[in-house]
Amino acid sequence: MATALLALYCAAIFIASMAGAMVPRRMKMTHTRMQLVMSLVAGLMLGVALFHLIPHSATEAGSHIDFTMRWVMAGLVFMLMLLRLFHFHQHDFGDLEAGCEHGSAEAHDHAQAHDHAHASPPANASSWFGLAFGLAVHTIVDGIALGAVMQSGEAQASLLGVGVFMAIFLHKPLDTLALETVMTAAGTAVSVRRIATTVFSLLCPLAAVLFFLRADVIAGDSLLLPGALAFSAGAFICIALADLLPEVQFHSHDRGKLTVLFIVGIALAMTIGIFEPAH
Repeated sequence: MATALLALYCAAIFIASMAGAMVPRRMKMTHTRMQLVMSLVAGLMLGVALFHLIPHSATEAGSHIDFTMRWVMAGLVFMLMLLRLFHFHQHDFGDLEAGCEHGSAEAHDHAQAHDHAHASPPANASSWFGLAFGLAVHTIVDGIALGAVMQSGEAQASLLGVGVFMAIFLHKPLDTLALETVMTAAGTAVSVRRIATTVFSLLCPLAAVLFFLRADVIAGDSLLLPGALAFSAGAFICIALADLLPEVQFHSHDRGKLTVLFIVGIALAMTIGIFEPAH
C-alpha cells in the first residue's frame, strides 16, 4: 500500500513541478495571484510541520522530544542558511500594477516596500547556478520528508503521508516557476531550461524513493527516521516563516484574503490528520 501510494505521490509531484515551469511560457502570473498561493502554502507547510512531522518524529524516537526538537532546530537553521546564502526563492514574477489592481499610489507604495526588501532577480548564469543549487538541496530535503513519513507507517492502510505530499505538491511549482523565470532572465537557451527544470522536477521523487527503499539502513539506525522527520519539520517551518510569509506581508491591501488563505492552509493541515494513521 505504502509503495503504491508513494509512486502516485512522486508522479503527481513531478507533474506539478513541470507545470510550474510551463507557467511563464504559457501565461502571466500576476503578483497578487502569487501572493495568494504563497499564503495558502505557508499555512499548509507550517501546519504539516507542527501537526504531522514533529509528532511522527517524537513517536518514532520513543517520545524523546528533546531529540526531536534538536533536529527541528537543525533543519530550521540549515534551511535559513540556504536562504541567506543563495536567496534562492524569487516569487515576485507578476507585474505590480497588473497584479495589485489598485490605485497607482498604493501600487507605488507596495512596489517601494517590496523593492526595499528584495534585490532584483538574478540575470546571469552564475546567479541561476546558485539558485539551482539552493533549490536542489531544498527539494532533496522535501523528498526525504516524504520518504521518511511513508517509511514511518508502511504497514498502515490509509492515506499515509498525505499532509507532507500536499505541502510539497502545492509548493513545488513555485520552485520551478522561480528557476524557469530566472534562467529566462539570464538569457539561457530553451533547451537548457527544459533540461534543468526536468532534472530538478525529478530530484524530489528520487530522494523520496531512495530514502523509502533504504529500509535496511533505517532499521540499523533507530534514530535516522525520527531525525529525518524532525529535520524536515524544521525546514518546513523555516520556509513558511522566513521565506513565504515575509513575502506576503508587503501585500497590505490584500491582507484580508491573504490571512484567510493562511488560516485555510493551517486548517487543511489539521483536517488531513483525519486521513492519516495515528502517530
